[in-house]
Amino acid sequence: MKRPRLLLADDHPLVLAGLRSLLETECEVVGAVSDGRSLVDAASRLKPEVIVMDISLPLLNGIDAARQIKKDQPEIKILFLTMHANLNYLRDALAVGASGYLLKTSAREELLGAVQDVVRNRIHVSPGFGEEIVDQFERHPRRFTGSQSVLTSRQREILQLVAEGRTAKEIASVLNVSLQTVAFHKHQIMDKLGLRTTAELTKYAIQEGLVAT
Repeated sequence: MKRPRLLLADDHPLVLAGLRSLLETECEVVGAVSDGRSLVDAASRLKPEVIVMDISLPLLNGIDAARQIKKDQPEIKILFLTMHANLNYLRDALAVGASGYLLKTSAREELLGAVQDVVRNRIHVSPGFGEEIVDQFERHPRRFTGSQSVLTSRQREILQLVAEGRTAKEIASVLNVSLQTVAFHKHQIMDKLGLRTTAELTKYAIQEGLVAT
């Protein structure tokens, strides 16, 4: 079996170094990035076979980054490697097209096998979640619609950046939009969610998994 081409994404340099060391024995690591926007760009440029990525990524969270990548490059396999032992996150991951969901606590024992599984078009989920959820997904994939947010994709992006403490000017620069556009979307977000302060937006973003606690 040829060495699969891997792209890594995690916002902790030590985690990235550890992943590279573990995976390079059997895989070709073509790149490593530390935020979701860099990941989307790197996926487009490097054309990896598999992306091993965290859910909690700055600038653009892992779920939304994976959604963008799978829309443009559906052939890329997504393997989430995360601390979130949360069934809702797992459902969201499968709903956006992920092939695997692995907990960091078991990464050393499972990671290489998980990569091999997703390369072979198998679904790999950490055993702690139970095999029944994989069976349900494989039988009825269209039922896995993920969390039904009332926000649009752009509003989710802006909400995450607001919750990360970015100023309106910084958000405009990241998204390449005007300050007026940022202000408009922030107003729409607050109106939809019935929230009035940045603190309330941040709390909501954390609850939705858009930013790490």
